[in-house]
Amino acid sequence: MLYRFTVISNEVEDFVLELKIDADASFYDLHSAIMRACNYEEDKLMSFTFCTDDWQKVQDITLEDMTTSSDEDSFLMKSTKLKDFVEEEKQHLIYTFDPMAGRALFMELSEIVFRKSIDSPEIIRINGQPPVQFVDFDDFMEQNAKFLNASSENLDDMLGDEIGDDDIDLEGFEVSDGDPYQ
Repeated sequence: MLYRFTVISNEVEDFVLELKIDADASFYDLHSAIMRACNYEEDKLMSFTFCTDDWQKVQDITLEDMTTSSDEDSFLMKSTKLKDFVEEEKQHLIYTFDPMAGRALFMELSEIVFRKSIDSPEIIRINGQPPVQFVDFDDFMEQNAKFLNASSENLDDMLGDEIGDDDIDLEGFEVSDGDPYQ
């Protein structure tokens, strides 16, 4: 069985990568194919994240074990096969390629082809240039400053200039004088 994935970027509008890969391949094989197609360097924190239809994160598959608790399930790219998680067309994944800045590519399983297999992943199409893998931190902050400033201005508009005593409803709260930590 073959999977055909479509990969896009929210940073570069005309970037589209389509690739096909065997269902028996590992997530590491998929990771390597994306890395080669985009000319990215290896980073130990790269990951795939399965998402719901509205892109809510559900499950991570990481390059290295990142769990901090034995209660959490840990899935590693090298030991996890695609067919163990990829189940239906239109399934969404996020491929984090710059974990320090939280930058990622968005993926969708475009097609499942039954009764066919391939030995190694194949690039079907690549359109446009992929986003650069690592951005300069100062440039990144400058680009996002406009968004952050706009967000804080909107927040100020929603909250108003000042919050007065009349704006706070203390009913149901016990208020007492003194040090609460004694």
